[in-house]
Amino acid sequence: MTARIPLGTLTCVTGVSGSGKSTLVHDVLYRALEQRLTGEHTARLHLGEQVGAYDELGGWEALTEVVLVDQEPIGRSPRSNPVTYVKAFDEIRRIFADVPLARQRRYTAGTFSFNVAGGRCDACEGAGALEVEMVFMADVFVPCETCGGTRFKPEVLDVTYFGKRITDVLEMTIDEAIRFFPHEEKLGQALWQVQQVGLGYLRLGQPATTLSGGEAQRLKIARELITAAKSRGRKLYLLDEPTTGLHPRDIEVLCAVLDRLVDAGHTVVLIEHNLDVIKRADWIVDLGPEGGSGGGQVVAMGPPEEIIGVGASHTGRFLAPLLRAPTKAKGRR
Repeated sequence: MTARIPLGTLTCVTGVSGSGKSTLVHDVLYRALEQRLTGEHTARLHLGEQVGAYDELGGWEALTEVVLVDQEPIGRSPRSNPVTYVKAFDEIRRIFADVPLARQRRYTAGTFSFNVAGGRCDACEGAGALEVEMVFMADVFVPCETCGGTRFKPEVLDVTYFGKRITDVLEMTIDEAIRFFPHEEKLGQALWQVQQVGLGYLRLGQPATTLSGGEAQRLKIARELITAAKSRGRKLYLLDEPTTGLHPRDIEVLCAVLDRLVDAGHTVVLIEHNLDVIKRADWIVDLGPEGGSGGGQVVAMGPPEEIIGVGASHTGRFLAPLLRAPTKAKGRR
């Protein structure tokens, strides 16, 4: 089989379960590109992840990076949170270190970090909670009795910025923080990207362990948007069923964000079953016709308007009523 994915487009890889979508996208496309672009073939082999067999990979020279945006957690401890993940906490720590009282006490940005020793609570090591091992259940976190969940030593909390301690700032939502730091351009840009992916309600210091898979995935996209603004390269983004578990409103936000990546010159490839997303794609690679031994072939390939004309395509058959409806899909199409 030969699959073509146009650069600079939103492409959906579709097909019934077991038709070969994950094999094509993960085992072949992602790992082959990762090997070509980063030379991580040996590392992958150590993890038991071999590159899937293929005869030829053309067009990869136009890309600078391949990025797999999955729903895996952004961190597994309370110290991991949205503001550290998007690198915005560096700016917040710099702001607090520049407060007159902090300069008087010779505090640095590191004093306001809960990832290194110094200003953080020694008992919980900046986590704000202690992990309790459970015998027959998953381990749980309980608030630290020493700092009361504030993460920092009392003397560090003496420093305030416009009446707010650093722990108060971490309790703010993204939306609130944008209004609180109106003149901090670099910080505002990072927070704005998180807001644009529909996560303005998250608290800056919200533990990564409390984020859903969909929230983690959109946070990863937000970080990519931040780096994309600084990068001149062309990336290929791979997402595996990103709409799983999302409300229709969240799906609209996700699609708008993916459109922004494409408009910036990048390529987005989705493994997707959601017809409302598939109909918005620029290009479709439909695999099948069935699953298992009856799959592994390209049944149809092209824009959605052409897919619906292929009789052997199950995707085209279910997609046809949506494209023929009088109301047009939102987005770039």
